Amino acid sequence: MATTRFKEKYQNEVVPALREKFQYKNIMQVPKLTKISINKGIGAAVSDKKLVDIGVDELTTITGQRAVATIAKKSVSNFKLREGMPIGARVTLRGEKMYEFLDRLLTIALPRVRDFRGVNDKGFDGRGNYTLGVKEQIIFPEISIDKVKAITGMDITFVTTASTDEESYELLKAFGMPFINVKK
Repeated sequence: MATTRFKEKYQNEVVPALREKFQYKNIMQVPKLTKISINKGIGAAVSDKKLVDIGVDELTTITGQRAVATIAKKSVSNFKLREGMPIGARVTLRGEKMYEFLDRLLTIALPRVRDFRGVNDKGFDGRGNYTLGVKEQIIFPEISIDKVKAITGMDITFVTTASTDEESYELLKAFGMPFINVKK
């Protein structure tokens, strides 16, 4: 199987750049992307169960890997939510599919966002992982706008082996993540 463009980019460009910047003595110290988790919460699924199936199908189409429905862990009476009800969809990508999705996200999907100026650099969790929120699933070319019943968003989490947010930031920036500094 041929390696993806972003996997080659990691090996040939990202590793040497990070090794030089952070002065790693061993190549195994260089942080890498381990998985990408995509989560789609579907709040309206409480009243319409078909929305979860639609969400699962959309995530499966976008990622090329079968998505699964997420189940409520607790009952919340204010939201008419019972334990065990399906309320969302998720998928975890690793290996070739992960790099392929990252490639499509950065080169095709994000530039299709209306009024796009970059992604917020405040989504790091302190342990080297980054979460990005997407407001519309129609930025992915795999989704046909004609078939979409409701525009929903999703959370995309990049899990890395980086020990600090700075290392993770530099790793994702080396891949081409278009970060923008947000002043508060």
